[in-house]
Amino acid sequence: MKSIIQSKKECFCCKTDVGLEDHHIFFGPLRKTSEKWGLKVWLCAKHHKGDYSPHQNKELDNILKELAQKIFLIEHTQKGNEEWMDIKTGIGKNYL
Repeated sequence: MKSIIQSKKECFCCKTDVGLEDHHIFFGPLRKTSEKWGLKVWLCAKHHKGDYSPHQNKELDNILKELAQKIFLIEHTQKGNEEWMDIKTGIGKNYL
């Protein structure tokens, strides 16, 4: 899995290295955009599908989206904000 957020394969939330699944920070219609830009993190099953998952926990979802945007803008200093906000190839929404 390509991730601009994590280099170590462990759950982003609890740091376990057992039963990991990759989580697209922007899912649904933006899943391919997450894949393209590495906007993904490792999550254990509890934190990916349970009550504490970004799919159920809006606070965690927003934390991941804000972090993804911050790191993306650092890595893409030349046209980062333009690429991020591009509705066709980027995310199209500001989370900062």
